[in-house]
Amino acid sequence: MRKYLLSRAAVVALLIALFLSGAAQADSHCDFADETIRIGGVVPLSAPGSVVGGIGMDWGFQQAVADINADCGVRIDGANHRVKVITADSEGVSEYGQLVLERLIFQDEVHGIVGFYHSAVGLATMGMAQRYKMPTIYAHPRNDNISAAGYIEYEGVPPRRSEGVDYVFRTSPPSSIVGKIVTDWLVEQGVEDVVLILENTDYGHPAAAAERAHLERAGVQVDQLEIELGTEDFLPILTRLFAKPQLPDAIRILVSGETSLNLTQQMAELGIAPTADTICVTNHLAFQSEQYWKGAPDGNYCAFDRVGTIPSLYNDMAAELDARYQADFGDIIVSFVMEAYDSVWLMADAMERAGSFTDPDAIVAALETTDIDLSQGRYYFDYGSHNPVIPEGTPAYMWHQWPVPVVTVMQYFEPGQSGLDAAVVYPEVYQTHGRSYFKPGG
Repeated sequence: MRKYLLSRAAVVALLIALFLSGAAQADSHCDFADETIRIGGVVPLSAPGSVVGGIGMDWGFQQAVADINADCGVRIDGANHRVKVITADSEGVSEYGQLVLERLIFQDEVHGIVGFYHSAVGLATMGMAQRYKMPTIYAHPRNDNISAAGYIEYEGVPPRRSEGVDYVFRTSPPSSIVGKIVTDWLVEQGVEDVVLILENTDYGHPAAAAERAHLERAGVQVDQLEIELGTEDFLPILTRLFAKPQLPDAIRILVSGETSLNLTQQMAELGIAPTADTICVTNHLAFQSEQYWKGAPDGNYCAFDRVGTIPSLYNDMAAELDARYQADFGDIIVSFVMEAYDSVWLMADAMERAGSFTDPDAIVAALETTDIDLSQGRYYFDYGSHNPVIPEGTPAYMWHQWPVPVVTVMQYFEPGQSGLDAAVVYPEVYQTHGRSYFKPGG
């Protein structure tokens, strides 16, 4: 056993050496300055967080670093500065997220922070990013309050529009945007009653509240069931569905990470959904088809929300990044990887335009005037200190919020199907198969 471990370690060391050698040759023409720009990346790399999400986001960070440095890094005052992302594990837990944020700021002395997967960690760290004057881009959390209520204890005071500098930005869509797309599609399908199964977190509760509000405004009856992340046996929860006079027209899963796959599979095994009478709507993780079919082999005909540009609309950057991801992971790229990749680029671009990586206020001002095309499309921010008045009727979450993320509903209609071949069923403008729904057995 000891011999095997040493041999494996030697192989890993050799691979790292070869990688570093190749990287050095790739950017040897750049003549980098001595000081490296350090960006902190916060992601979940341990349970109970979504480990798959964290691994994917960290991969996105490192791909962005490689691409930026291959292009001679960030140029400031005539000098090329290499970029480095220091990744920290939040474990998907608020308290750990706070601890690693402080470690990145005070021990690693980073110049900006990007990433984040779980809304709970995002909400717990916003005030710290503000207090420590650290430019921060939340790339994946969806709780509306990350770009709505603000960093002053979420008391409804509009700190985003008050005097001073706001260091918090968000590029992922708020739950209200995602929820409206999904619920509009369900209403279009003519559903009359829906059950929401949500996780007991700062993602699950507001996401369910937003979707419930949209559905009830359309006259749909809504019930909800709550679970804990990490649950493996859902029989006690699912038997409550069988206790109803009849199964609902649709079941919407608002559960993140691998837990959602276990739930989807057990629901399908019991014949609850998807069926000819009950629509199954799971989450964006389903787009990673290899992982989805391993975790939910009976999950054909489930629909899912997809955040991020769809494959048919990939630009050259997205297509290249997807090719690399498939080569490394054997699966198609998912939105949180692209979000992580783009967040590093956004921070580096802002630093270059600011002419500094040590002046946080200048970096924030540059972020507010972002105008750059990256893997998910053209990034910009409508509202900030550069444009501080949010018109009446415009949601508060549009402050420091990328306003045009692509959100679609997709559906599998063949067992084992690749996510690239899944149908985009909604909105109609993005439909790929000319249908709004593939009914099981239809």
